[in-house]
Amino acid sequence: MAAYCRVSTDSEEQATSYEVQVEHYTTYIQNNPEWELAGIYADDGISGTNTKKREQFNKMIEDSMNGKIDMIITKSISRFARNTLDCLKYIRQLKDKEIPVFFEKENINTMDAKEEIMLTIMASLAQQESQSLSQNVKLGIQYRYQQGEVQVNHNRFLGYTKDENNKLVINPEQAKIVKRIYREYLEVASLVQIARGLEADEILTAAKRSKWRPESIKKILQNEKYIGDALLQKTYTVDFLTKKRVVNNGHVPQYYVENNHEAIIPREIYLQVQEEMMRRANIRNGKTGKKRVYSTWNWFLCWS
Repeated sequence: MAAYCRVSTDSEEQATSYEVQVEHYTTYIQNNPEWELAGIYADDGISGTNTKKREQFNKMIEDSMNGKIDMIITKSISRFARNTLDCLKYIRQLKDKEIPVFFEKENINTMDAKEEIMLTIMASLAQQESQSLSQNVKLGIQYRYQQGEVQVNHNRFLGYTKDENNKLVINPEQAKIVKRIYREYLEVASLVQIARGLEADEILTAAKRSKWRPESIKKILQNEKYIGDALLQKTYTVDFLTKKRVVNNGHVPQYYVENNHEAIIPREIYLQVQEEMMRRANIRNGKTGKKRVYSTWNWFLCWS
């Protein structure tokens, strides 16, 4: 007998639920003299709408196919899967091996032929609930955007960290790297040249990697957050099941917040960089572009 547990976030409340589930099923199985514990498979902080990233779930299915598990018990259908197709796919896969899954909350045993229709209905309801929750989350995010509330993952945001109030504050050492990138670009260095120079000086990316990609340099040069502003909802989720995100090309509203946090790059320098990027793009497209010479006074402003 194996048990499957899952919680979908890493909040303190959910972490407690996760630990309770694991403890409950360990005791529950061990206290039954007719059962032998095959394992407790538990995914912590993983969504149930897709099985790709649920390592423990996939391991449980693999162990079941390899004859290591005779039966699976779980709290509810929504814990097992919120995706109807995934739920039915794995249930039938397990049934082919004569491995039942027992859902405690719904009191459903998948080896009971009469429960197939009920299982399908309950799995569909679990997916519908997940879709509703996803929509509520979207509306909550949309409301915060409308209020100008900026949310940034600072862990991989070069130049900034967050203070005790969850506000963006400058990381002085990383800010030097950002300024260097802007300065070298206006000194006519290419994206590749800037990247190779950073690598030669053994400067790490925001993700602590030694390899710099030209595309990453370009994103830094185009990021309005370095002038203290924030464009909200640059991307959006198109499918609540796959969690796929795409670039927002006007399909959903965007919000622009000015002076949200302290700037690393002066606005004038940022605008000069955007102008220079356009000039180089025109040259690549066969259009004439006059080389610009930028004032050294601007560099004093950038470094002051």
